[in-house]
Amino acid sequence: MSSDELVEIRHHIHSIAEVSGEEDETSSYIAETLDSYDADEITTGIGGNGILARYQGDKEGPTVLIRCELDALPIAEENDLDYLSKNEGVGHKCGHDGHMAILCGVAKKLSEEDISFGEVLLLFQPSEENGRGAQRILDDEKFEDINPDYAIALHNVPGFEKHSIVVRSGPFAAASVGFIARLKGETAHAAHPEQGKSPAAAVAQLIQGLSSLSQFNVSMDQAAKATIVESHIGEKAFGTSPGYGEVMATLRTYDDNLLKKLQKKAKELAEGVANTYEVRLKTEEDDPFSATINDDETIEIIRSVAAENDFDIVEKEAPFGWSEDFGHIIKKFKGALFGLGSGTDQPPLHAGNYDFPDEIIDTGVQMFIGFIKAVNKDS
Repeated sequence: MSSDELVEIRHHIHSIAEVSGEEDETSSYIAETLDSYDADEITTGIGGNGILARYQGDKEGPTVLIRCELDALPIAEENDLDYLSKNEGVGHKCGHDGHMAILCGVAKKLSEEDISFGEVLLLFQPSEENGRGAQRILDDEKFEDINPDYAIALHNVPGFEKHSIVVRSGPFAAASVGFIARLKGETAHAAHPEQGKSPAAAVAQLIQGLSSLSQFNVSMDQAAKATIVESHIGEKAFGTSPGYGEVMATLRTYDDNLLKKLQKKAKELAEGVANTYEVRLKTEEDDPFSATINDDETIEIIRSVAAENDFDIVEKEAPFGWSEDFGHIIKKFKGALFGLGSGTDQPPLHAGNYDFPDEIIDTGVQMFIGFIKAVNKDS
């Protein structure tokens, strides 16, 4: 298999970057690519634009599901690339283009080389960035008969040496959810705010209260964070006292039950503030991510594969603070997520000048093929 071929695949995917739920061209391109790699079965339209490629081996053995993501981010390119995203304001700033190229490399290996295995399922999942894609896949009737023995995935991680494998037993990435409080009062003339019901003070108090949510609701041996991501009051109208405001925050923990507690406390806080200032309240939640909890057996196999390939293994002391909706999948199936180092000098994920390093594509392919071989040794 030519590394150049996988690089070409990644560059093309990068050039057609599409945001969550709109991965139509990306999905079509992946389906065409997989068709050339002789999958035994290709199922499209799972959970939206999702694709599942099935490779049946030549013997009885475990079923391994390997997942990557289809979506890009609403972040403009800041690089000068020959394969620049043609969709203005949209870019593969989390490296999902590289993850897809890696799975295409796995598909090509399975189609061309004599690898003895049971069954491999390659899942190209939509809408990871908003936390909705994995659950939609699990809820889709096209997926209802899927029951893998192992479910694995990787994510590239800047800040770690290229080709290193970052592992952790137990929690690997955080659970999180977006909390939105919408406050509706009554407008009035700015000269007579007492004649209306401005949500300004409520918004200010809610920002302060949400920011200190973990301080008063989480013990020292737990980790939690509430981050204000947006707030808004009224309009740019100097003659008007505002009648509407909103506050948005991200709640984040390493434990799903603790996150539920924080969600409840956030809503109670908002209700109390709204009652105090006599404004109407509507709360919403968005971008839901379950904690990504690695199975001990699966992550041990990943360690052994990395060691056999002489890749540096980095044991992560604490979980990553970001979220990954693969957590929903390994909540249902035994599995694990691991990190693939993408360079100590690499811009951070979601930065405008980030670009997945092509040289680590083959490393990802070797890890996944190695895992398939490892779990089939004794079957």
